[in-house]
Amino acid sequence: MPIAIVDSHIHLFPASHLPSLAWHGPSNPLGSQHSLDEYRQATSSTSEYLRGFIFLETDRISSVVDQPSTDAPGWFHALDEVSLLTRIVMGKPLPKEGHTEIDRDLCLGIVPWAPVPGGPEILRAYMARAKERTQTEEVWQKVRGVRYLLQDKAAGTMLETGFVEGLRWLGREGLVFDLGVDARQGGLGQLQEAVEMMEKVYRGFEKDDAGAVTIVINHLCKPNLRLPIDAVQTHPEYLKWKFLITKMAHAHGRTYMKLSGAFSEFPPLAAEADLDISGLVDRLQPWTDVAFDAFGPERVMFGSDWPVCNIGGGGNDVSWIRWKQVVEGVLEKRGLTEEQRKGVWGGVAIQAYGISI
Repeated sequence: MPIAIVDSHIHLFPASHLPSLAWHGPSNPLGSQHSLDEYRQATSSTSEYLRGFIFLETDRISSVVDQPSTDAPGWFHALDEVSLLTRIVMGKPLPKEGHTEIDRDLCLGIVPWAPVPGGPEILRAYMARAKERTQTEEVWQKVRGVRYLLQDKAAGTMLETGFVEGLRWLGREGLVFDLGVDARQGGLGQLQEAVEMMEKVYRGFEKDDAGAVTIVINHLCKPNLRLPIDAVQTHPEYLKWKFLITKMAHAHGRTYMKLSGAFSEFPPLAAEADLDISGLVDRLQPWTDVAFDAFGPERVMFGSDWPVCNIGGGGNDVSWIRWKQVVEGVLEKRGLTEEQRKGVWGGVAIQAYGISI
């Protein structure tokens, strides 16, 4: 019997929302509608055992303090995204929004943007506004955590008092934090800063303390998968990445890693069907071995990073299923038990985000 899949990392945006995305521009390869219609197309070959997904915020134009103006829209676009997810869960789409009533059960969890650097007071005000947007307790219960994307933020952001205290507040509220940093393009300094941030956030917490925030790390921290494969394990960049990933895993038992995002870091793949999956597994293995060695399979979860995976993975018709095949190869080569594989495919995400199915 196929193992049920929880896709722990996808993004959704109707074409009408493109102007509100911080990364959107006239030549962006994702500059079209990517809603549930397109996601169902991407996952159609595995639809019978795709249990559902966790939505991650899509980096809307926003600012920490809610003072809307021409240059700083405040929370408007981020809260509008919460309203979009509310309509998805309630099965009440607007015209041309790209989802229907039958899609509502696919959304297992919602991780919206939140102004974490503002600290507890600003976070509390924002989350109250977000709760209003969800309209019902059913939808609000699907808000399992927040993300404030850090890969493009100024050095030192994670170490500011407001940010650290914001994360500690999330822990008290039972909300997860998704950590997005970029080792390849942003530099390993981002990972070093994340390690130092975790030391501050978890200071005073014991291993099993319920009040410690859960931190789910995105995309293996986007390592440089373009290093020469025959020399990767002795390369200084790899060794530093390995050291920092291990430090993150040891920071606390509530840190998790997403097995996702690799197609953005590999050289781009063509759309042809005869892809060398085993070659990709081999290329990825030095990096995935570090994740499994450091976190254990009990703290590693599958995520597709759809639709971003389409950019380097060959397009919407093939990228999601290709990444699934790569992960299957990784898990097989790692020699995981059936129970461990079930965890990576869904059980770990359910545990980390506190999802009820």
